[in-house]
Amino acid sequence: MQYMLLIYADETGWAAIPPEQQPQEMQAWNDYTAWLNDKGWMQAGDALQETAHATTVRIRNGETLTTDGPFAETKEQLGGYYLLDCKDLDQAIEAAARCPGAAYGSIEIRPLMQFDMPDAGHEGH
Repeated sequence: MQYMLLIYADETGWAAIPPEQQPQEMQAWNDYTAWLNDKGWMQAGDALQETAHATTVRIRNGETLTTDGPFAETKEQLGGYYLLDCKDLDQAIEAAARCPGAAYGSIEIRPLMQFDMPDAGHEGH
């Protein structure tokens, strides 16, 4: 079963970490990613740029509307994700509990929906 770990935290928190401590923080994330790989659960994962670089798109009355930033003001912002392939929710919870971001933010676990899709890669080729 595939699970998305959505990592939420105050995106200004990184700037509050003294520069000499930042390599240790990054090492914790690197160690976590290595642990997920060792478990065989890691499918993908990336950090996101700050919400100042986000654009939200809505369609209203047939018109495309864009706004800068995320869709809502919150104290925690989505800062990144890991896509995992775990046996069950218990494994996904184990992974979320070990995520460095859980110590200062929150990790939302969302199972991916599975759809039967036609093989689009072979149409007309």
